[in-house]
Amino acid sequence: MDQEMQELVETEGNIHSAVERGTITSNHDELRLTVDEVVERHVGNLGVWQLMHVMVVSVAWMFDAQNTLVTIFSDAQPSGWECVDKKVCGGGGKREGLSAVCGLAAGSWEWIGESKSSTIAEWSLICDHKFLAAVPASLFFLGSLLGSAMYGRLADAYLGRKRTLFLSCILTFITTFCTSFSPNIWVYSFLRFANGFSRSGIGICCLVLSTEVVGRKWRGQVGQYGFFFFTAGFLSLPLIAYFSKTHWRNLYRIISLFPLLYALVFYPFVSESPRWLLIRGRSSEALRVLETFARRNGRQLPHQLTLVDPSGTKVENGNTENKKSSESLWKTKWAAKRMVVVMVAGFGVGFVYYGVQLNVGNLKFNLYLTVAINALMEIPAVFIGSILLGFTKRRLLFSTSAFIAGASCLLCIIFTKGSGSARGWAQLSIEAVGFMAASLAFDVIYIYCVELFPTNVRNFAVSLLRQALMLGASVAPLLVVVGRLNPSLSFVVFGCLSFFSGVLSLWLKETRNSPLYETLKQQEEEEEKLRTATLRACNESSGLEPGDNALTKNGPRL
Repeated sequence: MDQEMQELVETEGNIHSAVERGTITSNHDELRLTVDEVVERHVGNLGVWQLMHVMVVSVAWMFDAQNTLVTIFSDAQPSGWECVDKKVCGGGGKREGLSAVCGLAAGSWEWIGESKSSTIAEWSLICDHKFLAAVPASLFFLGSLLGSAMYGRLADAYLGRKRTLFLSCILTFITTFCTSFSPNIWVYSFLRFANGFSRSGIGICCLVLSTEVVGRKWRGQVGQYGFFFFTAGFLSLPLIAYFSKTHWRNLYRIISLFPLLYALVFYPFVSESPRWLLIRGRSSEALRVLETFARRNGRQLPHQLTLVDPSGTKVENGNTENKKSSESLWKTKWAAKRMVVVMVAGFGVGFVYYGVQLNVGNLKFNLYLTVAINALMEIPAVFIGSILLGFTKRRLLFSTSAFIAGASCLLCIIFTKGSGSARGWAQLSIEAVGFMAASLAFDVIYIYCVELFPTNVRNFAVSLLRQALMLGASVAPLLVVVGRLNPSLSFVVFGCLSFFSGVLSLWLKETRNSPLYETLKQQEEEEEKLRTATLRACNESSGLEPGDNALTKNGPRL
């Protein structure tokens, strides 16, 4: 009964919306459709060419992951040290406690392995300087935070998604390569900040470019495909780092080549978003993109097709007027409230997701093996997410994932004290499960954000979410340094923040199978119509009086 009622409400709302937009018309010589309708009726929800386009776009996630997580190896704490002057430190042999070297004279001891295997080893970021080791990673995420705001604005209002992606790739190549020549910790930290700023446009544009060219039933799954490539990039890091483990600078030089290769080889095959072209008044270009997808899917668009713009009036082919929306996300009350909730939840998720990854050095395991296991745990997270997003509510999936991640982090506290192989493997196993859940929550919140906001502010909204994620990530390295002294504290903070994010998401609107709206005004009107129709149907089915509100029993939804 509930399913039939929901279908009746959606059908009523869609017909009413189509009549108001002018999609249904008596003029048989002209067919006026929205981008969603063109994609679902004539291009295909997810044809072969759309799938290939998604894959080409998503490849960029690989080097985004490499640049984000490279500090796990480049800023790793050396495995141990050995005494050189027996008179000072009493004999040779490998030693693991770094606190013992703080009182030793320079030259009386040395690191196990090469002295330039990491920034900590080369610049002696230990003892009184131990917190300096967290500065480069924190500044990288702060750079990502600021860059997200700039790239979101560029992609929505000026350059579009495609050209913004190209700019981000080129700047990522330049800053990554320059980082390998850092003479000291301060220049290195500045270049990590610049690198974070440069790469922050990649994830935003890849996600939006992937989801805006497919039908609504495939948006969730397609959004997950990019995270497969992010996982591949993450998984490639231990391999690249192992062969450059004697010199951290070589690691940066190698990963700097991937964004340059993408800009030269893959970028020419990327198409601009037809939705963005339409709201900028470039209807003829939007139609050409849709025609290309349809033709290469073995289909053809109808003759005399005219796209309907977000305001409900048609946009004639060839009209290239630059129509800038005057709508503001922060000046629209419902959107601003929704954005704040998304950002606060994103802060907690970003803190836990990146913090757990950076914290692997504090586990008593081989660093390369631990990172590889965590990277492998991303695969089931993305796979499970891709399946569940097809039939599960976004709010339920996100909150459940956050709760599992929080519970796993708190369980890790039990195994922080003591030693032994069994306890170590138990902690690693629980940590891996927690990381998989945090990864799933991290992936889902991106898809959720795309569906919560309309086209004219979607890139901006995703960029704000990314800022919140990066803000959480920028604080995490400081907790990782503290975790070297008190491992239990780091897991307590990770667990509590993850639970908080899950609870907060319960106030958000459910978006499964919802259409992608074009403007804030349109979305507000359509959601209000759907809410009114749903309320009427609920009242009729429950026998309430006209003045009663059945929906209030379920609490508010932003």
